[in-house]
Parts: sequence; C-alpha cells; structure tokens
Amino acid sequence: MPASTVPASTVPASTVPASTVPASTAPARTVPAPHSARPHGARPGAGAPQGKPVVNQLRCEFMNPGRDNAEAQRAVLRARHTASQARMTAATKAYRKTLVREMFAQPVRDHAYRCIGRPVSLLRAGYLASLDELGLDQLRDNGFEVTVLTVDEDGPRFAGRAGTDSRAAEGKTILGDLRTVPMPPRSFDIVHCALLLDRISHVELVLDRFIAALRPGGLLLLHIRDRDCAAGFLDRIAPQWVRRALWSRLNPGQPGPFRAVYEPAGSDRGIRAYTQLRGLVIARRETARTAAAGSGRAGQAVSAVRGLIPRLTRGRLTDAHDEVLYVIRKPEDHFARVV
Repeated sequence: MPASTVPASTVPASTVPASTVPASTAPARTVPAPHSARPHGARPGAGAPQGKPVVNQLRCEFMNPGRDNAEAQRAVLRARHTASQARMTAATKAYRKTLVREMFAQPVRDHAYRCIGRPVSLLRAGYLASLDELGLDQLRDNGFEVTVLTVDEDGPRFAGRAGTDSRAAEGKTILGDLRTVPMPPRSFDIVHCALLLDRISHVELVLDRFIAALRPGGLLLLHIRDRDCAAGFLDRIAPQWVRRALWSRLNPGQPGPFRAVYEPAGSDRGIRAYTQLRGLVIARRETARTAAAGSGRAGQAVSAVRGLIPRLTRGRLTDAHDEVLYVIRKPEDHFARVV
C-alpha cells in the first residue's frame, strides 16, 4: 500500500522521516518580537504562549511601592542620624576649644613631645581641676596617649558638677587626702592643681608631695585664689552663713562654698617664696580677675565692696586680680638654680 494512503495514526512517528511530514502539520513556534520591533502600544509578552505567565520586573516593582518607600525612609533616617551625630561632635569639639587655657595648653603640648614613645602621665588634684583647659583633646587627636589619675578626698560626687569640665570623671581615681595618700615618686609628667590650696591646710606639705611625684623636667600647673586681694579678704572674714547665702545666689548649682583657709603659703607671695626655696623655675605666671557670677543686687553689692577695699587698705589689698596661675618646672638637675 502506498505511503500516501496510510493514515498518520497507524504509522509510528519514529518510522516516518521528518521530510515526509507536511509543513502545515508541524506546530508553529512563536518567537517574541524584539522590543524595537513591537508596534507602538503593544504590551510585553503579548505574543507569549497561553498558560506561561510572563513576569515583568519593572511592572511588579511599580505595583508594589510600599517596600521601596520603607527602605527609602529608613535610609533617610540613617542619614539624618549620622548628620546629627557629626554636628554634635563638631559642636562639642568647638566648645571644648573655647575652654582651653593656652597658658597651660602650650607647655603641656611642648612637654608631650618630650615624652614621645611612652604615655603622658597626669596627676589631677581634685575634681574641681578642669581637664578641658589643658587641651588634652588636641594631644589625643595628634596620636599622644594621656593617662589621668585623680586624687580627691570627697570622691566623684562632684564629677558631674565640676564647673564646665565635660570629662570630670576621666581616668582612675584614688580616694584620700593629698597629705597622706601614697603617690609614687617621679612617676608623673604633669601635676594639675586648681582652686584647691586656698581651702586646705599644710600647703607646703602638699606642694612637697607634688614635686616629689614629678619626674625631672615635669610641670606643676597651679591655679590659686590669692589671699592678698580684695576678693580673698572678703572670703576670709565673711561669716559662714553669709558665704552660703552669697554662693547660692552667685554660683547656683556649683559645689561649695568650701572652707576658707587661705594659708600664707598658698598666696601669691607664698608660692613665689616656695619656688625659690625649693629651686623650682616659674616658667609662666599670670593673674586673672573673675567678675562676680550671677546678676542682680548680690553681684552688684559684692563688686562694690571689692572696689571699696583697696581704698580702705590704701592699696595693700588690690582688686586688680583675685586668681593667679603658674607654670612651674622641676629642673632636670636637683642642684640647678636660676641665676
């Protein structure tokens, strides 16, 4: 029987050559036209076979904008938080630069370059001695390591209220009296004592312990209230209840008032005599006049009385200053003297 008369259903597909199958009976393969060949307005996948879903990523993202909006909001919040932290850091650094006292910061920087290869050790006498005025942040930014040891009898209860110092509780702390607390000899590069000598007794003993704890060539930074001035005289003779009342009005929120001892050895003349007796070198000395804090009648009354005392004492007690600052250097040679 001729092949043309045999039905296609009775002949296996494998025995029939592909060339003998009419082209009209082969299934047509539809090839999607490229994007450039699609007519204007045609949807992607319009020519795809039935039953095969076509996923359009762009359309799905457009139809589900919630996830993108949440991620964008989180990214904006992260950017705002980072910018806020950067602004706060910059503002803090700028504020600390205003607290730096160049009279102390410059000798500290010069001495730090002599300590290259080891940490700069600093002894702070009391929490009221502000570390911001020494410019330690600039040293740390330049790669120097600074270790701080604080000796205070009252402990860190004044740490958060110690003036404007933002690093009051930095470093280690030893609770004890400066006259009896053990301090290793020749173990510190810098000793910082601010607004302390006017309210303690045995000033010479404390100064001797500071000098013994300094390494040869070390710095003793002193900031004292002078007893031989109008402000110191008022602080010495005023009754305790008057001092408390004035302190609460002139220095609200600050620790005090402390005892008004004002030993002669802790005055300006006493410090200069002590340095000559011990063979120390006063590298720098400056005086400062602090106006009465606060406003109102209390501040005006204190300023008026301070201005009246030099006239009553015929210039023996001055109102030109009430604080004195020193940069004292311990000589490298114990027998060195200033000629």
